[in-house]
Amino acid sequence: MKPQIEIEIVDLSHDGRGVGRLDGKAVFVSGALPGERVRAERIGRKRSFDEARTLEVLHPSADRVAPECPHFGYCGGCALQHLAPEAQIIAKQKVLAENFERIGHVQCESWLQPLTADRWHYRRKARLGVKYVRKKERVLVGFRESADPRFIADLGECRVLVREVGERIEPLARMIEQLDAREKIPQIEVAAADQQTVLVFRHLEPLNSADRERLSQFGQQHGFAIWLQPGGVDSVHPLHKGGAALGFSLLDYDLNIEFQPLDFVQVNGSMNQKMIALALDLLQLAPQHRVLDLFCGLGNFTLPLARRVARVVGVEGEAGLVQRARDNAARNGIDNAEFHVADLSKPLAGVDWLRGDYDRLLLDPPRTGADGIIVQLPLQQIERIVYVSCHPGSLARDAGILLRDHGFRLKQAGVMDMFPHTAHVESIAVFERG
Repeated sequence: MKPQIEIEIVDLSHDGRGVGRLDGKAVFVSGALPGERVRAERIGRKRSFDEARTLEVLHPSADRVAPECPHFGYCGGCALQHLAPEAQIIAKQKVLAENFERIGHVQCESWLQPLTADRWHYRRKARLGVKYVRKKERVLVGFRESADPRFIADLGECRVLVREVGERIEPLARMIEQLDAREKIPQIEVAAADQQTVLVFRHLEPLNSADRERLSQFGQQHGFAIWLQPGGVDSVHPLHKGGAALGFSLLDYDLNIEFQPLDFVQVNGSMNQKMIALALDLLQLAPQHRVLDLFCGLGNFTLPLARRVARVVGVEGEAGLVQRARDNAARNGIDNAEFHVADLSKPLAGVDWLRGDYDRLLLDPPRTGADGIIVQLPLQQIERIVYVSCHPGSLARDAGILLRDHGFRLKQAGVMDMFPHTAHVESIAVFERG
């Protein structure tokens, strides 16, 4: 039997676990919230901290709520369903503020109102694990287990995936059980567009005609477009040729953006709409402005910007995304946006777009941040920067660079609940020349 402890929880960790101290040592307790006293069992010991799992909540937090999903605590797809949504976003803003102070050594002059949108059935992009368990003669489809990420959680449903998929986890798993290749399908990519939802089946061996027919029938029965991935990213193709293109509309800008199933698009569609509007508002745009949009992807920000300013230049490292951004611009009748392929983490001396006469800068980097490109930019002519971040640590680091080395002020910052019920912190910050 594992040793049990009673502990007061004083904080929330970056991954959504409660944090307490016992005998001067930090203890990370899954299932516990700040302000609670819990009985827990130790499940791991490290040199600088211990890990534990809540067995009983002795004194619950006022912010504790009943999780909506029956798989919460077992499935690793969510970490915070037991915390009231309003408290979740406050906790995320606290994480951002602590990162500014601890990593960037900067202070935000004022905080934006947290941005929230759909909290359930919001997730339109996901990668689901698939595992055939021989002993049970069953297929599991879902996210990884929270306690041991080596294993796939046995799910019957998912409350954060779009309904078309989240409510069909069980029939999806039962269909895969009937495939001859059931042991050779390790994952399914989900991509939900406005008009249809694609399931991309990764398969390690060629599918026979019977399996292809079963997949086809499942797609027809449930309204999915079925795609296959026999190899790398370039091998992805539809099971049947034809069908509508994947796309989502940005109605406020009279735009429709098309994408491929494995392309990066923002997970939460309703939040994406609000985020674009907020970013453009914070840039304080004028019709004569020229804007540089770095890490532009499909043109999620670039194309709305083109509706508001004289010229916008988008730069992205993945050539396929850049080509689709160009195609999206042409399809939407936009001729004042240009796109370039560049690895923004490497030296870029001599590229023409880097010498542009820009008024505004928009950054939307990956988790690693934008420090590699910030040091190369002609920032002296840029009056205002809006930085959209998916990692508070890299944003804080880059904020320190912009303030100390380039004379900007951190005017405003705030969090956006792109991934409700998870510990993921999406944020936005505004930098203005000091």
